[in-house]
Amino acid sequence: MDSHRTPPGADRNERSPDAGVRAEILASWRRSHLLGIDRERTTLPVESDLDPDSRLVRAAAPVLERLYRRLSHLPVTVVLADARANIVDRRGDAGGLELMDAASLVPGANVDERFMGTSSVSMVLSTRAPFVVIGQEHFLHRLQALTCMAAPVCDPVGGAVQGAVNLSVPEELADPGMAVMLQRAADRIGERLLELSSARERELLASVLRTGGRGGNAGPGPGAGEPSHPDGAAPLLTRQEHLSLLETATELISSGDRPFAEVPLADGRTATLRRRRLRHGDTEGAAVEVSFSSTDGADAALPVTAVAPDGQEVPLLRPSSPAGQVSGRAGGQGAERPPEQPRGTGEARNGPGGTPGHPDAWVLLVGEPSVGRLAVEARRRLSLLNDAGARVGTTLDMRRTAEELAEVAVPQFADVVVVDLVDGVLAGEEPPPGPLGDGAPLRRVVVRAGGSPGGARTDRVDVPVGYAAGTPQARCLAGRRPVADSVLSTAPGRPSPDGAGGAHPVDLLGEGTHSYLGAPLSARGAVLGLVGFYRRGRSRPYERDDLVLAGELAARTAISVDNARRFAREHDASLTLQRSLLPQGTPRLNAVDLATRYLPADTRAGVGGDWFDVIPLSGLRVALVVGDVAGHGLQAAATMGRLRTAVRTLADLDLPPEEILAHLDDLVSRTPDDPAMAATCLYAVYDPVSCTCTAAAAGHPRPAVALPDGTARLLDLPTGPPLGLGRLRPYASATAELPPGSLLALYTDGLLKQGRAYDTADTRTGRLLAALLGGDPSLERICDRVTDPLLPGEPRDDVALLLARVHALPGDRVASWELPADPAMVAEARALASRQLAEWGLPELEYSTGLVVSELVTNAVRYGGEGPVGLRLLRDDALICEVSDRSNSSPRIRRAAVTEEGGRGLFLVAQFTDSWGARYTPRGKTVWAEQTPHDGQREPEADEETLLAMFDDPD
Repeated sequence: MDSHRTPPGADRNERSPDAGVRAEILASWRRSHLLGIDRERTTLPVESDLDPDSRLVRAAAPVLERLYRRLSHLPVTVVLADARANIVDRRGDAGGLELMDAASLVPGANVDERFMGTSSVSMVLSTRAPFVVIGQEHFLHRLQALTCMAAPVCDPVGGAVQGAVNLSVPEELADPGMAVMLQRAADRIGERLLELSSARERELLASVLRTGGRGGNAGPGPGAGEPSHPDGAAPLLTRQEHLSLLETATELISSGDRPFAEVPLADGRTATLRRRRLRHGDTEGAAVEVSFSSTDGADAALPVTAVAPDGQEVPLLRPSSPAGQVSGRAGGQGAERPPEQPRGTGEARNGPGGTPGHPDAWVLLVGEPSVGRLAVEARRRLSLLNDAGARVGTTLDMRRTAEELAEVAVPQFADVVVVDLVDGVLAGEEPPPGPLGDGAPLRRVVVRAGGSPGGARTDRVDVPVGYAAGTPQARCLAGRRPVADSVLSTAPGRPSPDGAGGAHPVDLLGEGTHSYLGAPLSARGAVLGLVGFYRRGRSRPYERDDLVLAGELAARTAISVDNARRFAREHDASLTLQRSLLPQGTPRLNAVDLATRYLPADTRAGVGGDWFDVIPLSGLRVALVVGDVAGHGLQAAATMGRLRTAVRTLADLDLPPEEILAHLDDLVSRTPDDPAMAATCLYAVYDPVSCTCTAAAAGHPRPAVALPDGTARLLDLPTGPPLGLGRLRPYASATAELPPGSLLALYTDGLLKQGRAYDTADTRTGRLLAALLGGDPSLERICDRVTDPLLPGEPRDDVALLLARVHALPGDRVASWELPADPAMVAEARALASRQLAEWGLPELEYSTGLVVSELVTNAVRYGGEGPVGLRLLRDDALICEVSDRSNSSPRIRRAAVTEEGGRGLFLVAQFTDSWGARYTPRGKTVWAEQTPHDGQREPEADEETLLAMFDDPD
């Protein structure tokens, strides 16, 4: 039970209204102010026609008397209020009762928050839980000298709050033990309510027995309660049929306007159930009789014994008289047949024990309408849970799971449902353990109302929401348990009484006070969000059973939301891995224009084993790579990533395509169970200077090319075995000339896999070649033109597509010379390079290029063997200097000793260029160096001291 004390040292009379007051009390104060209640004097409405002998009063009277006697030595008052907050009984000494009369707290007075403001009774009836209001926490000034504690009185059968017991005592005399005594008294009143209900049911049952005892159907039929037929045959009801009859009978008892119902049975029979009102003294109830008829309209008399609420068999009722009345004993017991009659209720033939000329009917169930409603509500709750188990969590989408919960709950459990999730949960983050603190970032994901078009509202979705401390939502999140309360919704622009602001869907609820039930979405020790159930008005407040049901619904939904969150996080991790393994955008190159498509077969996982790559090489050449690893998912993606990394590493060595595939094959062959076994790869190198494409394939489809003359074909390329099987046959490459403007297409086999039975590989290849033609300048549109007809639906296999439109390097941007292998030609080579740079307008690179040419030509003359030395300059976005010789020796940088005269040439080249390297050709090697122009700014020439400082040992 909540308790609160004024902070020590606080002035009771002059403290701020908000000082030391609980947040839920402050929220109640705001509502009271908004309702315009006068704190000094208020008039309470009084109900004049209350029943002084009601079931609640009779059950509570002895308990209240014992409670008051135990505390009679103190100036206390004990009050009993019903579920509508009307005072129905009170106890106290003469002085205390006079003070209550002065405060208008008389029998029949309504102490609801709407009239009295903040009070213990109103808080209990709102929160459905015990509550204590201390001193100045009362809204009315005349009550601020008291401590008032209240506990709910609940019906043990249905859990509904029937009223509240309040104990008022001067604040300085209040003791926590009083709250314990009060709760025990409330529990005892609930037990007596159950005893009174059982006594009334026994009276009804006795009435049925006395009524039935005067007719021929007073005892069980043949078979001791089993159905029997007039001719002696005994057709039996199946268990499912019997349960169906009992469920229908329960609904009839709880319904006040349905006189009968029909239940179809096996073999074309129909069971007709009639509801008959019963009365014994002040006890009202109903009995349900059942009769059976066949498809031809003839009654099939199948007697069934009664089933009482305690499970005992009940003798059969006497069939009704022609007047429709059943005679009974004195005292008012009897039964009335409703005027409406179902079909087939005419004169029936005699059954065992039946009365000639009257329909054969047997009592099936006896009970009170209120108890019947409880049974119906319990069955509906079970049905709702079963429905939620089947419909909530059908997808791995958090928002859709929240929508499914709202669809299940509206309108069976609530008029309006809202679902808020933590922002981090929506992003897939791990929620912090424990309760959520005040101000936790929440986002509304679902708003659904019964009766509105479409049900779900999207105009109030995906907006941040927050709840002030003390609101039922904040208490629910902090306590991690369902909370029931009443909330006051106000029109937009008006101040919110509970600090919830626009969190309440006012447009769906309407202004006023409504019943609210909040349940936390908790899973694995963390709070993921909150679901709020609203019922318009206060005519159907949420009870304790509703809190249990809401908690179960929220728990099931939370598990599904958390599973969806975990899936989203892992899915995002997989996609991140996939994107990191694929190129992060294609490079911008002058040699080729590029466009790509990647279509995974598993769209949910978003990962696969296909890949493509574009690798800039020396001499303005470009490597185009496409590969395919068998399988799908994360394992295939990881294998693909290893192969792609290996390809890029080998490409950096400037090896020929067939050698790169041979190295890849050797890498895969080292591990026989490697998932990369039988992977395929195509490696092609395009040279914009010679306009040639050299390619090699390892079990991969041949690339397609569309030429500027309007023809398209597959490149004539020898295809080697897949990776890991290269020992069967060595890899070979082929070179093809590609005129400028040619369109080259590299793809994986998923693009050409048959999608329909009448497709063939040649047909799909023809479609591919036709899609490449047309001269469309947009490569993106060509990609769509390729994939749309070949892959009209979801691809059966992963698909990677790489389009490259090739360009040639203009002849005026290429300068090449062939020089004799003579040391005297070094100066000539430097002079040739200087003149060419002046012609290209690159004087700023003259000094560094002269240094590079001198060092590279000197090394070629000295170590390149016999034969001429080639010098070539290429101008693109960068200046590339290439020196070729007939030697296969690999140049490398070494750190020369201080006393050595040589060994510093390549070190100087590395210092004065952006990058350098060497590649091998069939007739030797080429050493290259690349520099970037500096917008006409001439680099300062390095003097001797600067050059020597480059070789000084570091301190």
